Amino acid sequence: MTKKRSVILLLFASLLLLLTAALSQTSAKSENQQFEDYTKQFFRQEVSGNTISLHYMLKNPTDYGIRKIPVTYGHCSTDTKAATASIQQSLEQLRSYDRANLSKENQLTYDVMEDSLTLSLAQAPYLLYDEPLTPLTGTQSQLPVLLSEYQFHTENDVKTYLNLLTKTPDYFSSIINFEKAKAQSDLFMPAYCADAIIEECKAFIDMGADNYLISSFQNRLAPLPLSKQQADHYREENSNCISNYVIPAYQNLLTALESLKDSGKNSDGLAHLPNGKNFYETLVAAETGSHRSIPQLQELTKRQMADDLSCLQTALTTCRKDPLASSSSSAPLSDQTSLPDFDEPAEILSTLSQKMKNAFPKPPDVTTNIKYVQKSMEEYLSPAFYMIPSIDNTKNNTIYINKGHLPDGLSLFTTLAHEGYPGHLYQTTYYASQNPSPVRSLLNYGGYTEGWATYTEMISYYYTPLPKNQATILQKNSSLMLGLYALADMGIHYDGWTFAETVAFFRQYGIQDTDTIQDIHTLIIGDPGNYLKYYIGYVEFLELKKDAVENWGDKFSQKRFHKAVLDIGPASFDVIRKHLGRSFLQKTPSQMFLSFFNIFPQPAPYWLQAQPKTQTVLRPAYIWSW
Repeated sequence: MTKKRSVILLLFASLLLLLTAALSQTSAKSENQQFEDYTKQFFRQEVSGNTISLHYMLKNPTDYGIRKIPVTYGHCSTDTKAATASIQQSLEQLRSYDRANLSKENQLTYDVMEDSLTLSLAQAPYLLYDEPLTPLTGTQSQLPVLLSEYQFHTENDVKTYLNLLTKTPDYFSSIINFEKAKAQSDLFMPAYCADAIIEECKAFIDMGADNYLISSFQNRLAPLPLSKQQADHYREENSNCISNYVIPAYQNLLTALESLKDSGKNSDGLAHLPNGKNFYETLVAAETGSHRSIPQLQELTKRQMADDLSCLQTALTTCRKDPLASSSSSAPLSDQTSLPDFDEPAEILSTLSQKMKNAFPKPPDVTTNIKYVQKSMEEYLSPAFYMIPSIDNTKNNTIYINKGHLPDGLSLFTTLAHEGYPGHLYQTTYYASQNPSPVRSLLNYGGYTEGWATYTEMISYYYTPLPKNQATILQKNSSLMLGLYALADMGIHYDGWTFAETVAFFRQYGIQDTDTIQDIHTLIIGDPGNYLKYYIGYVEFLELKKDAVENWGDKFSQKRFHKAVLDIGPASFDVIRKHLGRSFLQKTPSQMFLSFFNIFPQPAPYWLQAQPKTQTVLRPAYIWSW
């Protein structure tokens, strides 16, 4: 072979490699574009499923290619076959894309969607085990709040809202039919849970002219450029809709529950239902975003509680040896938690946003409106909740405070850390500032969102003016209490504890009052897995941080860790581990059975990020903040 021919062949081979690389890049780009088109279409389809989801998700739907759609709440379906087929079809369509040819960002979106749909598929056979009417987080509690915060950007929004109110009876009828189907399958809630929901309905009905859907409507209407005649017309129409549609819907629900309440065959946890433990396993995976089995979660909880108890004992010993070094006052510990310098919500949020600077990425510039739960509904709502803003309008944020469940200044301080900075408000607006794919906003990862808020709430104890040892005592005590709730949740619903066994469990930890334990038991029975997303999510963040310290060594910093998990956004903890880097946390196995995709097109608790209602527990030895 001549030298000239060798050079020619070498050039040809080089050109062939370049052409192959170019074609590969073109193919990859095409695959990315196709995938992004698919996720946009998926987003448009799912977000248009009900009017509340659409309105809360998007201020300007037309910017996302969404135009005129039917006004509806959606409905509760009992068709498990249809739900299964729909999820399978979505999963197959997702998997038709070659993940290897996607960009890093699109690979993350792919993993989160596959994760979410996979668990939804596992949950689909248990459709009737779900419960839309749970205490505090059920439709009966949250729908009035969602409606009262339905913002009017244009006059057309007012018309859509009023039209939506007329659909309330139909929507509640679908819930009633769902509850009847549960009763026919011997899956209806215990009578005492039904009584609690009935009381909530009565409280809403009995508001009469003081109903906050009337006062909030007037406030929301005020900024619009309407004539007095137009405004008066809409106010009258709103009152008529509440009287003729909303109140009758609640009355129908109340009547139906009264007729069904004695049909429940099980007054204990899910473990006593056929396949109840299997359902609970899928539910916990959904609620927590953790891959761990229930026994592993129980062990993780006990290990964290042991660590907390050790730190608590050390801090108590220090306080006893040198009380003056731990407190500037001779008053008992329980009397030193009013934080007189921080009793205004706006001041607290400002303080928190300043205190977090060294450990967290810079927060976006947003405004926050503090509102208070109407007194007549304080008993039935969480201590506080954050209203998630639309993804195209995250500048304006709202936090609701329930004065009935915040007894002191410390509770207010830590609650605003949970709901505001560095909790839900910060987490939500920071992630939105990264301009993620819109489809990511559809997927509800309670373990990530509530786990983060609980994790940052625990940090906030050290942002108070309290001495470090005192802050440690209070924080560890709060963590321990939430751990008890998590163990009780798993004991009742997985191990099948009876009420007597639940009483015995809490009495081991100094909680003796039977009525208090009954309240705890009722809350856990009525909303399985709810406390786990707070506690297990929180502990999973601690586990991530431990491994980050070990793997990053000298390169670890609080800010780097927080930025890494915030940039990934809501996801299961296995997906987070995977995307933190191949060199990071490879010791943890990966499973694709971890997240939750809400198969009910109803207004979901996702829109309200709230604290759990644990304040009914008597404070055992030291103050705790829930």
